[in-house]
Amino acid sequence: MIIAGPCSAETREQVLDTALQLRELGIEWFRAGLWKPRTYPGCFEGVGEKGLQWLFEVKRQCGMKVCTEVSRASHVEACAKAGVDMVWIGARTTANPFLVQEIAQALPGTGMSVFVKNPVNPDLEAWTGAVERLRTASQKKIGLIHRGFSSFNEKIYRNSAAWDAVVQMRSRFPELPFYCDPSHLGGKVEYVREISQKAMDLGLDGLMIESHCNPSAALSDSAQQLTPARLAALLDSLEVRAKDTEDAKYTLELEEFRAQIDALDETIVDALASRMELSRKIGALKKTHNVSIIQARRWDTVMKRIVRIGNGRGLSEDFVHRVFDEIHKGSVNEQETIPDCSEPRHK
Repeated sequence: MIIAGPCSAETREQVLDTALQLRELGIEWFRAGLWKPRTYPGCFEGVGEKGLQWLFEVKRQCGMKVCTEVSRASHVEACAKAGVDMVWIGARTTANPFLVQEIAQALPGTGMSVFVKNPVNPDLEAWTGAVERLRTASQKKIGLIHRGFSSFNEKIYRNSAAWDAVVQMRSRFPELPFYCDPSHLGGKVEYVREISQKAMDLGLDGLMIESHCNPSAALSDSAQQLTPARLAALLDSLEVRAKDTEDAKYTLELEEFRAQIDALDETIVDALASRMELSRKIGALKKTHNVSIIQARRWDTVMKRIVRIGNGRGLSEDFVHRVFDEIHKGSVNEQETIPDCSEPRHK
């Protein structure tokens, strides 16, 4: 499923021109931002409620379903009155529990679906909490959108892809439709295709892509918006993989591999349990001799050795670091819980 349309609704003509071209591609969902939360004052912050009439005309003339971003309850109420089919909660709003709660309380009874974009920062608990607030308010039709996370270190894309966060959120909410927004993630049109393909390879359910009839004249995010013609070429180039197959040989081999993984997972858990037991013994020894728990030089030596071993076995340095950092945290936590048994000091 594809949701497409301009970053912002700017004029009636721009909205309808873009929608008509997208409808010719067979796209059924049209997006356009009406309220645009911006970093600096004086930037284009959207046309507001008057753009709802333009979305209604898209529904009437093109037969498309329409959606826009909301940041507060009054936006939800205005969208419901205008016949908007779906709204989404933007990255800045997802990070604000008060605003999410306000939106959650306004949604039930409107009949609108709501998608939740990930928060600006890589905070899975804030993302999860937003979904739970909507559920607690009895909102039934909920989806997720991955648009990447802000990062000081990102060198290529506008936002960090952090695909591992997608995997974790999919595990937490396997029943919810999950989309990718490659336009905001990449920040430039030349990255939209590769990000879209990655999302398809991961089995996501759809894409939200920004498309404008004249991107060079766009009032917001012009660098990441495709013309409808360029969007058509991109969609034709994507390889959408099947969710499953009835091929008997594939199923048999898959089950054999999964059985091996299950066995290895048990081995890993057993090894971790043994390692934690040794950590507790080390912790007790340190407490007895009044030695500090964390010894940075020792851990640095361990990590260098493990990374070297991992590299020799085809594991990336980043992956090894992330895994063993968590193991180290667990070991430190275990040692911190050991009661103090050191000998009392005498003057």
